[in-house]
Amino acid sequence: MSKRSLAGNPYDEMLVFLQEAAQHLGYSEDDYIALTQPERELTVSVPIRMDDGSMRVFKGYRVQHSSSRGPCKGGIRFHPDVNLDEIKALSAWMTWKCAVVNIPFGGAKGGVVVDPSQLSENELSRLTRRYTAAILPLLGPEKDIPAPDINTNAKIMGWMMDTYSMFQGHTVPAVVTGKDVEIGGSIGRKEATGRGVSIVTDRVVKKYRLPNTPTLVVQGFGNVGSAVAKLLYEKDYKVIAVGDVTGGYFCREGLNIHSMLRYVERNGNLKGYQSNGVKKITNRELLSLKTDILIPAAMENQITEKNAAEVQAKVIVEAANGPISAKADRILNEKGIIVIPDILANAGGVVVSYFEWVQNLQAIFWEEAEINQMLKKIMMRSFDEVYGIVKEKGVTPRLAAYMLALKRVVTAKKIRGNFP
Repeated sequence: MSKRSLAGNPYDEMLVFLQEAAQHLGYSEDDYIALTQPERELTVSVPIRMDDGSMRVFKGYRVQHSSSRGPCKGGIRFHPDVNLDEIKALSAWMTWKCAVVNIPFGGAKGGVVVDPSQLSENELSRLTRRYTAAILPLLGPEKDIPAPDINTNAKIMGWMMDTYSMFQGHTVPAVVTGKDVEIGGSIGRKEATGRGVSIVTDRVVKKYRLPNTPTLVVQGFGNVGSAVAKLLYEKDYKVIAVGDVTGGYFCREGLNIHSMLRYVERNGNLKGYQSNGVKKITNRELLSLKTDILIPAAMENQITEKNAAEVQAKVIVEAANGPISAKADRILNEKGIIVIPDILANAGGVVVSYFEWVQNLQAIFWEEAEINQMLKKIMMRSFDEVYGIVKEKGVTPRLAAYMLALKRVVTAKKIRGNFP
């Protein structure tokens, strides 16, 4: 989790599933060839003055994959391993994700090559604002709307909104989502991705007839993983292992997730966590535990051809983006392991981002109960649409989700026609 496995080019991994979905839909290459490349790729230089007076230059990216169904939408990540191929893949996954849940956005993604833990708050603010200024030509409530991702949060979204607003000469809340509620953010947005994963997981338990109190392993204990673990723990799932950058924590009798959340709140992560019956394990051991459900909620390419054969879960629900490589996906399918893909499972975040955007544009805000109910309705409907294709066509849930998404995007492109 602390170090990604570079199993392959993530954009090429995405294209494998895109082309397979196109083949099953009977599309010719002309139908989808425009979707094999992003509409725009922007690489920017981000020079900032450090607190010691020196200058450092960081590299940043913003990629817009498709705007056929609406403004481009996607997060910003600050991470030392950020690269263009990763950002391209993530932008494409956002296109498919928005199409699967049928909200009027296309896909985008951005990032800066930086370890934010090495920057002071003032340096981080300057980096965020300079990066925002550099990608400014692409941004706008009707053009491209960023959101938080790895190592970014509501505070950083507030800085981005403020920077954009200063250039416009008036406040523009709708230019980003995932902001603090006090400046136009939506109630329920922080937990939305994890809540969406929990809704999908509940649906999986019912549709695939898993035990009423299934065992659960969650890899990743950040914003998404901790929310999923908490919500499902409170529904009497037996969470037997969780992991973060410090390793895995396993108890066959079940972990006390509330206790672990309190520990993280005090200490920042799970390092040093101890409790009766809890055993420290490695990330690889965590992924190979025997369990009903495994939820990878960390980074891309955590399950590859090198460790896929070791996986013993009955079902994997992808809370992270691209946690399973294409080769590993085939191995898991051969083993009979059901994989619920990221473009369906973790779409709760972008769904509530859509709600936030709508609330900003209308200047009317909804109650949390309304937001959670609308999120549940969309996630359940989307799961059932994908599940229907699985049953009708005899394909995997991943392929079914790509088929649903691709059909919607290609249909939009055909209706609009090709310019000029």
